[in-house]
Amino acid sequence: MTEVESSSSESPYLWHDEFDSIDTTTWTFETGASGWGNNEWQYYTGRSENAFVQDGILHIRANKEDYEGAKYTSARMITKGKFSFTYGTVEARIALPVGKGIWPAFWMLGANIDAVSWPACGEIDIIEAVNSENVVYGTNHWQAGGNQADYGNNTRDYYGTSKELDITQFHNYKMVWNEKLIAMYVDDFKYQEIAIENAKDGLEAFHKPQFFILNVAVAGNWPGFEVDDSQFPNEMLVDYIRVSQP
Repeated sequence: MTEVESSSSESPYLWHDEFDSIDTTTWTFETGASGWGNNEWQYYTGRSENAFVQDGILHIRANKEDYEGAKYTSARMITKGKFSFTYGTVEARIALPVGKGIWPAFWMLGANIDAVSWPACGEIDIIEAVNSENVVYGTNHWQAGGNQADYGNNTRDYYGTSKELDITQFHNYKMVWNEKLIAMYVDDFKYQEIAIENAKDGLEAFHKPQFFILNVAVAGNWPGFEVDDSQFPNEMLVDYIRVSQP
Protein backbone atom coordinates (compact mmCIF):
# COMPACT_ATOMS: atom_id res chain seq x y z
CA MET A 1 0.00 0.00 0.00
CA THR A 2 1.30 3.46 -0.81
CA GLU A 3 0.09 7.00 -0.37
CA VAL A 4 2.40 8.37 -3.06
CA GLU A 5 4.09 6.51 -5.88
CA SER A 6 6.90 7.49 -8.24
CA SER A 7 5.76 10.26 -10.57
CA SER A 8 7.27 8.49 -13.60
CA SER A 9 5.63 5.35 -14.95
CA GLU A 10 9.00 4.42 -16.48
CA SER A 11 10.88 4.65 -13.18
CA PRO A 12 12.28 1.38 -11.81
CA TYR A 13 11.38 2.61 -8.32
CA LEU A 14 8.13 2.71 -6.40
CA TRP A 15 9.44 5.98 -4.95
CA HIS A 16 12.81 7.67 -4.80
CA ASP A 17 14.46 10.92 -3.82
CA GLU A 18 17.79 11.86 -5.41
CA PHE A 19 17.87 15.12 -3.40
CA ASP A 20 18.22 17.66 -6.16
CA SER A 21 16.27 19.80 -3.70
CA ILE A 22 14.17 19.33 -0.57
CA ASP A 23 10.82 18.29 -2.01
CA THR A 24 8.13 19.63 0.31
CA THR A 25 5.50 17.54 -1.49
CA THR A 26 7.28 14.55 0.04
CA TRP A 27 8.97 15.85 3.19
CA THR A 28 7.69 17.77 6.21
CA PHE A 29 9.88 19.34 8.89
CA GLU A 30 8.91 18.48 12.45
CA THR A 31 9.96 21.31 14.74
CA GLY A 32 10.38 21.98 18.42
CA ALA A 33 12.36 20.95 21.49
CA SER A 34 10.02 18.50 23.22
CA GLY A 35 12.75 15.95 23.93
CA TRP A 36 11.01 13.65 21.41
CA GLY A 37 10.51 10.88 23.94
CA ASN A 38 14.27 10.48 24.44
CA ASN A 39 15.22 13.59 26.46
CA GLU A 40 17.07 14.99 23.44
CA TRP A 41 18.56 18.48 23.73
CA GLN A 42 18.24 19.93 20.24
CA TYR A 43 15.58 22.22 18.81
CA TYR A 44 14.46 20.87 15.43
CA THR A 45 13.92 23.65 12.90
CA GLY A 46 12.87 23.94 9.27
CA ARG A 47 15.66 26.43 8.51
CA SER A 48 18.29 26.13 5.80
CA GLU A 49 20.89 26.36 8.57
CA ASN A 50 19.84 22.85 9.60
CA ALA A 51 18.77 21.18 6.35
CA PHE A 52 19.83 22.01 2.82
CA VAL A 53 20.86 20.42 -0.47
CA GLN A 54 24.25 21.07 -2.02
CA ASP A 55 25.58 19.31 -5.14
CA GLY A 56 22.84 16.69 -5.01
CA ILE A 57 23.46 15.80 -1.35
CA LEU A 58 21.03 16.42 1.51
CA HIS A 59 22.77 17.85 4.57
CA ILE A 60 21.08 17.52 7.96
CA ARG A 61 23.22 19.72 10.17
CA ALA A 62 23.35 19.90 13.96
CA ASN A 63 24.63 23.24 15.25
CA LYS A 64 25.75 24.57 18.62
CA GLU A 65 23.66 27.71 19.04
CA ASP A 66 21.14 29.22 21.41
CA TYR A 67 17.71 28.93 19.81
CA GLU A 68 14.28 29.18 21.42
CA GLY A 69 15.69 28.15 24.79
CA ALA A 70 17.71 25.20 23.43
CA LYS A 71 21.51 25.04 23.18
CA TYR A 72 21.58 23.07 19.92
CA THR A 73 19.62 22.98 16.67
CA SER A 74 19.11 20.28 14.05
CA ALA A 75 16.47 18.98 11.63
CA ARG A 76 13.95 16.15 11.55
CA MET A 77 12.33 15.38 8.17
CA ILE A 78 9.40 12.99 7.75
CA THR A 79 7.23 11.67 4.91
CA LYS A 80 4.19 11.15 7.15
CA GLY A 81 0.96 11.75 5.25
CA LYS A 82 2.88 12.13 1.98
CA PHE A 83 4.58 8.79 1.36
CA SER A 84 4.23 5.44 3.09
CA PHE A 85 4.43 1.87 1.88
CA THR A 86 4.27 -1.78 2.91
CA TYR A 87 7.00 -4.21 1.77
CA GLY A 88 9.83 -3.42 -0.58
CA THR A 89 13.58 -2.93 -0.83
CA VAL A 90 14.96 0.35 0.49
CA GLU A 91 18.40 1.45 -0.67
CA ALA A 92 20.13 4.58 0.61
CA ARG A 93 23.60 6.06 0.28
CA ILE A 94 24.37 7.84 3.52
CA ALA A 95 27.35 9.21 5.48
CA LEU A 96 26.84 9.57 9.23
CA PRO A 97 28.28 12.00 11.79
CA VAL A 98 30.27 10.88 14.81
CA GLY A 99 30.99 12.74 18.05
CA LYS A 100 30.26 12.59 21.74
CA GLY A 101 26.53 13.05 22.19
CA ILE A 102 25.53 12.81 18.51
CA TRP A 103 22.70 10.49 17.38
CA PRO A 104 21.82 10.29 13.66
CA ALA A 105 19.04 8.05 12.35
CA PHE A 106 17.22 6.88 9.23
CA TRP A 107 14.09 5.11 10.37
CA MET A 108 10.37 4.45 9.94
CA LEU A 109 7.14 4.62 11.92
CA GLY A 110 3.74 3.11 11.28
CA ALA A 111 1.45 5.43 9.32
CA ASN A 112 -1.33 4.68 11.85
CA ILE A 113 0.64 6.16 14.77
CA ASP A 114 -1.98 8.85 15.46
CA ALA A 115 -4.68 6.19 15.80
CA VAL A 116 -2.85 3.51 17.79
CA SER A 117 0.11 5.44 19.29
CA TRP A 118 3.66 4.15 19.79
CA PRO A 119 4.87 1.40 20.00
CA ALA A 120 1.70 -0.28 18.68
CA CYS A 121 2.28 1.41 15.31
CA GLY A 122 5.64 -0.35 14.95
CA GLU A 123 9.06 1.23 14.42
CA ILE A 124 11.79 0.15 12.01
CA ASP A 125 15.19 1.69 12.74
CA ILE A 126 17.18 1.07 9.57
CA ILE A 127 20.22 3.08 10.68
CA GLU A 128 21.14 4.47 14.07
CA ALA A 129 24.55 5.42 15.40
CA VAL A 130 25.66 7.03 18.65
CA ASN A 131 28.70 8.94 19.81
CA SER A 132 31.94 7.92 18.02
CA GLU A 133 31.42 4.17 17.87
CA ASN A 134 31.53 3.72 14.06
CA VAL A 135 28.86 1.07 14.62
CA VAL A 136 25.48 0.93 12.86
CA TYR A 137 22.44 -0.42 14.70
CA GLY A 138 19.26 -1.87 13.21
CA THR A 139 16.28 -2.32 15.52
CA ASN A 140 12.57 -3.09 15.52
CA HIS A 141 10.14 -1.86 18.18
CA TRP A 142 6.51 -2.92 18.59
CA GLN A 143 3.89 -3.68 21.23
CA ALA A 144 3.36 -7.19 22.56
CA GLY A 145 0.90 -8.00 25.31
CA GLY A 146 0.52 -4.34 26.13
CA ASN A 147 4.26 -3.87 26.63
CA GLN A 148 7.06 -2.48 24.50
CA ALA A 149 9.00 -5.16 22.61
CA ASP A 150 12.38 -4.65 20.96
CA TYR A 151 14.76 -6.66 18.81
CA GLY A 152 17.98 -5.38 17.30
CA ASN A 153 21.53 -6.12 16.19
CA ASN A 154 24.52 -4.17 14.92
CA THR A 155 27.61 -4.23 12.73
CA ARG A 156 29.95 -4.80 15.68
CA ASP A 157 28.52 -8.23 16.50
CA TYR A 158 25.94 -9.95 14.34
CA TYR A 159 25.91 -13.59 15.49
CA GLY A 160 29.69 -13.75 15.67
CA THR A 161 30.37 -11.70 12.53
CA SER A 162 31.58 -8.12 12.43
CA LYS A 163 31.95 -5.30 9.91
CA GLU A 164 34.54 -2.55 10.40
CA LEU A 165 33.14 0.76 9.24
CA ASP A 166 34.07 4.38 8.98
CA ILE A 167 30.48 5.59 9.13
CA THR A 168 31.53 9.15 8.24
CA GLN A 169 32.12 7.87 4.70
CA PHE A 170 29.29 7.07 2.31
CA HIS A 171 28.02 3.49 2.48
CA ASN A 172 25.21 1.69 0.72
CA TYR A 173 22.49 0.74 3.19
CA LYS A 174 19.68 -1.62 2.25
CA MET A 175 16.56 -2.93 3.93
CA VAL A 176 14.62 -5.89 2.54
CA TRP A 177 11.04 -6.02 3.85
CA ASN A 178 8.58 -8.68 2.79
CA GLU A 179 5.83 -10.86 4.22
CA LYS A 180 8.37 -13.09 5.96
CA LEU A 181 11.15 -10.85 7.29
CA ILE A 182 12.82 -7.49 7.66
CA ALA A 183 16.58 -7.57 7.02
CA MET A 184 19.15 -4.75 7.00
CA TYR A 185 22.52 -4.53 5.26
CA VAL A 186 25.44 -2.15 4.87
CA ASP A 187 27.61 -2.81 1.80
CA ASP A 188 25.90 -6.25 1.64
CA PHE A 189 26.86 -7.09 5.25
CA LYS A 190 23.75 -8.13 7.19
CA TYR A 191 23.44 -6.54 10.61
CA GLN A 192 19.78 -7.14 11.51
CA GLU A 193 17.00 -9.56 10.62
CA ILE A 194 13.64 -10.24 12.24
CA ALA A 195 11.08 -12.85 11.22
CA ILE A 196 7.56 -11.42 10.89
CA GLU A 197 5.82 -14.20 8.96
CA ASN A 198 3.73 -15.35 11.91
CA ALA A 199 2.08 -12.02 12.60
CA LYS A 200 1.25 -12.36 16.28
CA ASP A 201 2.26 -10.68 19.53
CA GLY A 202 2.07 -7.28 17.88
CA LEU A 203 4.13 -8.13 14.80
CA GLU A 204 1.05 -7.28 12.74
CA ALA A 205 2.42 -3.72 12.87
CA PHE A 206 5.11 -4.73 10.36
CA HIS A 207 2.52 -5.72 7.76
CA LYS A 208 1.13 -2.19 7.53
CA PRO A 209 2.35 1.04 5.87
CA GLN A 210 5.30 2.92 7.34
CA PHE A 211 6.79 6.34 6.59
CA PHE A 212 10.40 7.60 6.60
CA ILE A 213 12.20 9.82 9.12
CA LEU A 214 15.67 11.41 8.82
CA ASN A 215 17.11 13.24 11.82
CA VAL A 216 20.21 14.07 13.83
CA ALA A 217 19.67 14.31 17.58
CA VAL A 218 21.99 15.83 20.17
CA ALA A 219 22.23 13.99 23.51
CA GLY A 220 19.44 11.78 24.83
CA ASN A 221 18.81 8.57 26.70
CA TRP A 222 20.99 6.46 24.39
CA PRO A 223 24.09 8.56 23.58
CA GLY A 224 24.00 10.10 27.04
CA PHE A 225 24.27 13.68 28.18
CA GLU A 226 27.92 14.50 27.61
CA VAL A 227 28.32 16.49 24.40
CA ASP A 228 31.57 17.50 22.71
CA ASP A 229 30.80 20.99 21.45
CA SER A 230 33.94 21.05 19.27
CA GLN A 231 32.24 18.71 16.75
CA PHE A 232 29.71 21.29 15.58
CA PRO A 233 28.51 21.85 12.97
CA ASN A 234 28.12 18.10 12.41
CA GLU A 235 26.15 16.58 9.55
CA MET A 236 24.41 13.52 8.20
CA LEU A 237 24.72 13.39 4.40
CA VAL A 238 22.14 11.63 2.22
CA ASP A 239 22.82 11.05 -1.49
CA TYR A 240 19.60 9.20 -2.26
CA ILE A 241 16.80 7.01 -0.93
CA ARG A 242 15.19 4.50 -3.33
CA VAL A 243 12.27 2.15 -2.77
CA SER A 244 11.54 -0.70 -5.14
CA GLN A 245 9.05 -3.55 -5.20
CA PRO A 246 9.02 -6.77 -7.25
